[in-house]
Amino acid sequence: MALRSKSEVFCLIIDPLIFKSELSITGALPDSADEIALKLKISIAFKSISGEDNNSIINYCEKIFNDLGAESFKIYDSDKKRVNLFATLKSKNKNCKKPIILSGHTDVVPVSKGWSSDPFIATIKNEKLYGRGSCDMKGFLACLLAYAPIFSNSNMNRDLHFSFTFDEETACQGAPLLIKELKKRNIKDAICVVGEPTNMKIIDAHKGCYEYTTHFYGLAGHGSQPDKGVNAVEYASKFIQKLLEIREHLKNNPPKNSIFNPPYTTLQIGGISGGIARNVIADKCKVDWELRPVVKKDGEFVNSEIDKFINEKLLPEMKKTYPGSKIEKEIIGEIVGFDREEKSDACELVSSITGDNSRNVVSFGTEAGLFQEIGISTVVCGPGSIEQAHKVDEFIELNELKKCLKFLEGIKSKAN
Repeated sequence: MALRSKSEVFCLIIDPLIFKSELSITGALPDSADEIALKLKISIAFKSISGEDNNSIINYCEKIFNDLGAESFKIYDSDKKRVNLFATLKSKNKNCKKPIILSGHTDVVPVSKGWSSDPFIATIKNEKLYGRGSCDMKGFLACLLAYAPIFSNSNMNRDLHFSFTFDEETACQGAPLLIKELKKRNIKDAICVVGEPTNMKIIDAHKGCYEYTTHFYGLAGHGSQPDKGVNAVEYASKFIQKLLEIREHLKNNPPKNSIFNPPYTTLQIGGISGGIARNVIADKCKVDWELRPVVKKDGEFVNSEIDKFINEKLLPEMKKTYPGSKIEKEIIGEIVGFDREEKSDACELVSSITGDNSRNVVSFGTEAGLFQEIGISTVVCGPGSIEQAHKVDEFIELNELKKCLKFLEGIKSKAN
């Protein structure tokens, strides 16, 4: 058995029974997905929850690529706690074809109660592999890690890039930093496959995703004298009512020829929190909300209407009692939509491999629009069903992993 990295040794200590032997993929399409299962089990053991440190899983992935002779670089957040990885297996030929980027995110959503087993120790039952992130989307990452040695031993006519980002689940916070670096390095003329779970179907469009938290700051006081304070919760409630009015307008005015279901831009209030006691005027409150625009102008309309409402109505009312009152909008992320293109090199590449010429849309968002925005032809296609994502007892069917392996074999043939 080959010497394992510290990360793999760590996982062996956690669950030694799942690693019976160092199984490798023999040929392009193995009869079993043991090597992928191994990589997926290791990946799941990293608790790379959105917003938390993901250096360990990135270092594990980087070592696999670097051991194969890949060139790589990292892009960190300001605290160096979260990091993107971009690794490249270079073409062995000078006159190479357009590069292919295989992209995914390393973060997973938090775990809620009710799991049948430890969500960070993968288990296999009834041809399904269970664990947080198994479907969304460490299954795809595991396929890439398992297949990377085969790519590296091929006589490729294309550069193959591997893009692993942080915090996609929280408004794609990592991907914009990576895209900025790709522009600097002039990595733009390429084809990108984002491996989010689509049951290996082609997705060529989705809505944007804008996430915000609006903070209200008023003046505390005794509950028996409400006129002497500024109740942040009450003004947050008025703000929410305005959001609901805007939501109805969006629902009644969908863009023409929308390809989405629902066809209109959606607006969702995710949470409100504020106040400390029933008899204390709340001086602080926050509202979490999101917008999924079909077209960019819908996002501009909503923000314009909200800013006008705040500046012309809410703030003047609040400042009559307390001039220090404030309302601040925190932008968690504003991720552009992924637009359908009449001619798409990425869709044509995937269709030529899978034999499926259909194109579909999804309700969830990805970093695909960010790649598209800098001129990279992009498609979303990966193993697993989005129906299993973010749920208790999340799983991916082993057959989906095998389908992804077959797809990567097709990528290899197109790269030669």
